[in-house]
Amino acid sequence: MHGLGNDFVVVDARATPIPLSEGLITAIAHRHMGIGFDQLAVIEAGAADAHLVFYNSDGSTSAACGNATRCIARYLMDETGQSDLHITTARGNLYAKDAGNGLTSVNMGAPQLRWDEIPLAREMDTLHLPIDGEPTATGMGNPHCTFFVEDAEAIDLAARGAEIEHHPLYPQRTNVQFASVIGENHLRMRVWERGVGVTMASGSSTCATAVAAARRGLTGRQVRVDLDGGTLHIDWRDDGVWMTGPTMHVASGEFTADFIAAHS
Repeated sequence: MHGLGNDFVVVDARATPIPLSEGLITAIAHRHMGIGFDQLAVIEAGAADAHLVFYNSDGSTSAACGNATRCIARYLMDETGQSDLHITTARGNLYAKDAGNGLTSVNMGAPQLRWDEIPLAREMDTLHLPIDGEPTATGMGNPHCTFFVEDAEAIDLAARGAEIEHHPLYPQRTNVQFASVIGENHLRMRVWERGVGVTMASGSSTCATAVAAARRGLTGRQVRVDLDGGTLHIDWRDDGVWMTGPTMHVASGEFTADFIAAHS
């Protein structure tokens, strides 16, 4: 599945738990010798409609993945006929709904704005970090570092993203965004994902960027964000940050026994 080119392998483990070693995850992630993905998402049975677990392409875990959550919510809605869902993740309780016209909305929860929630290495003003460019730090269940620049297109994203991901202020590494204001409540944003690299889109990064822009007075709380893969709409409400956009179910299949055996 993918959300605006942010692509996922989704494993449905509701009926049968599936052991996933780091070696198997990275083998699936290989875009030539596996399937390839930005994140791997596992659907597990739970007290809610489903419980989701996320892995990055380097085998590390992530508590949140907004676009994957939207994709899986659409998959479950199509399966059950429900128009709203309660989903649990390491981030906590998330709620999704059918937004009409093929769009899916997910409430990604309240943003984390304190230094120790994000987390950062020490106490500081999260609105203006002591990093060249004075980015803003935001937590969305995973850490984010957002730079507001004149032209997001002009940034060497691969070089800057890799550098900032491992900045010592972020003990758990960070997702990195470069965003430009291109109109009223309208942003252009590009993203480097922690443990992945350059991606065409990122839901949690888009939410974090919208929150940072609103906190800095650059936009209101309802914004359109144009990413390399398309457009997401963010609405930071009292009950959390709602993200709305399209999803795509590309294909369904199964792993061969040979492939699993080779990487177990």
